[in-house]
Amino acid sequence: MPSVGDLFIDTRGGDRTMRVSYHGDRGTVVVSLWLGTVCRGSFRMATDDVRRLVSTLNEIDRTAAVPVAPVGAGPVDSGPGVTGTATVDAAGPADPPVDETGDISGIARMVAAPTLRVA
Repeated sequence: MPSVGDLFIDTRGGDRTMRVSYHGDRGTVVVSLWLGTVCRGSFRMATDDVRRLVSTLNEIDRTAAVPVAPVGAGPVDSGPGVTGTATVDAAGPADPPVDETGDISGIARMVAAPTLRVA
């Protein structure tokens, strides 16, 4: 078992989890998605990419930390030197819209899988 890692619970519930583990002997971080005790998928990331991932997560954390005021509210005070105005739908909170960040249907950076032979 890896000595560094963590487990995260999916906001949708249903026994979905994400596990993150560091494998120093391979120079990789593995992110795996689980449903109960079954791994449904995994991603192996080179440790050289971890800083970029952490930077992205920090930016998301900063963005998510901005408070949202009720409809019609005035300026929002987010702390010293930070002010803004925020509103929410009067109907109440809902799932945020999904922002499409690019076309992922292409074959950019894809490498053909090796042909497997059965002896």
